[in-house]
Order: sequence, then structure tokens, then C-alpha cells
Amino acid sequence: MNSEQMALEIRRHAIEMTHASHASHIGAILSVTDIVAVLYNDILNIDTSKPEDDKRDRVVLSKGHAGVSVYSALAEKGFFNKSILNTYYQDGSILSGHISHKGVAGVEISTGSLGHGIGIAVGMALAAKIDKKGHRVYVIVGDGECEEGSVWEAALFAVHHGLDNLTVVVDNNKMQAMGTCEEQLGWKDIHKKWEAFGFHTIKCDGHNHDKLKEALSTRKIEKPVCIVADTIKGKGISFMENNLLWHYRDPQGEFYEKAKKELGEQQ
Repeated sequence: MNSEQMALEIRRHAIEMTHASHASHIGAILSVTDIVAVLYNDILNIDTSKPEDDKRDRVVLSKGHAGVSVYSALAEKGFFNKSILNTYYQDGSILSGHISHKGVAGVEISTGSLGHGIGIAVGMALAAKIDKKGHRVYVIVGDGECEEGSVWEAALFAVHHGLDNLTVVVDNNKMQAMGTCEEQLGWKDIHKKWEAFGFHTIKCDGHNHDKLKEALSTRKIEKPVCIVADTIKGKGISFMENNLLWHYRDPQGEFYEKAKKELGEQQ
């Protein structure tokens, strides 16, 4: 399976999981899907038979409400049986709405309180540097999440300590729960902000797998990397793309059937 095929499977899982559970955040899940697919298929040093191997690369999904994307990638890679995806968001399931590490092989940390995951990832990267370990830490944050002050505290800390084993990926879909990022806080040129904080910053198309692979492979001596991945909220389902309604709405009825048909036609 290549990353394009994995992305399609993640999108199919996402529609089924949010449909069955009546769960939210399908728009955010779909915008980050290609980033997750390239990471897990082409970039990460991971071993499904040793999910706690000390040499593994770490991924922190700071925008934890998009957890379905990571759950699906992990299942596709074989960290756990794909049938477990059918229990998503149900009472007693290990797969919670916001991503949880409890009992889920391959998930590093539970997240969902926005602005917290990046601080944890920075701590992981610093610990690895102190202990002279060779693994890399990747953290995926949302552009709306970057309105949290704790994101920028973590960014300053990462640059100060020269954490060149850290890659931050901003899912720049330009929308958040109640509107566009620009409407909410005048959010423009987010890549320039990361650059000003001292990161080696790359802008790329967050749905172009070749560009993502190139960006995610970038390393800089004594500098953390930030990839601002320009994405489309709801990417892959025509009526969900750039439609704020699908931040909280779940696909039911004719919308569910249309979404399945669109994804089926991409085989």
C-alpha cells in the first residue's frame, strides 16, 4: 500500500466511523488525512510488532479531535485489528472521540485540550536530546489551535534548546469551530510567525504526497522544523470541502451515501 492508497482508506474509515457513532470533526479529520498517511507510510521509523520500542519515532496529534485519522492509520499499519475501528466512540471502547493512548498500541499520548500536545512533544524531543537518542518527534497542530498561547511558549522553548529532532506540522485548513481563522483572530501568513520564532519553516501543499514527503524528510542542524501544510477542511468529499457545517455534523442519510459513493469512485 502506498500513501495515496492509505489516505483513501483513512477517509473511508472516517466516514464509516463518524456515521456509526454520530461523532463530530469529520472536516478536521479529512484535512489532516494526507499528512497522517505520508507520515505513517513513508516517514516514520516504527515497528508494529514493537509499539513501545525505544528507538521508534514519536507522533503527537495535538489537534486530538482528528484522532480518527491516526486510529485508522494505525489499524492499516497493523498495530491493532481493523475491526476495533467499529467500536469507535462507543461505551467501553478504547477508541475515544479525542485521541487516547490508553490501551491503544501506537498512540503516544492522549490529547484534545488544544495547545497542550505540542508542549508534550517538545518535552519528548528535549528528553531524547539529553539522553542522546536518535529518534524524531513529530507533532501535528491545527491553525486554529495556534491561537493558544501555550503553542508559542513551546515554540520558543524548542528553538532555545536547538531541538533539531522536532518537526511541527501545522494543518493549515484556515477554519476552526465557529468560523475562519482570519475572522476569529485576523490570522494571516502563519508560516512567517513560525519563521520569526526561529523555526526552519516550509510551506507546502498538504494534499500533495510528494511535497509532504520531501518536507517531512527535512532536517536542520540545531533548528526545529515547522511545516505549514496548506489543506482543505473536509478534503476528499466535495460537499464537505471548505464547509464549516462539517466541523460538528456527522454524515447521515443521503450525505453518508454520497460520501461513500465519492470515495468509492476514487479506486
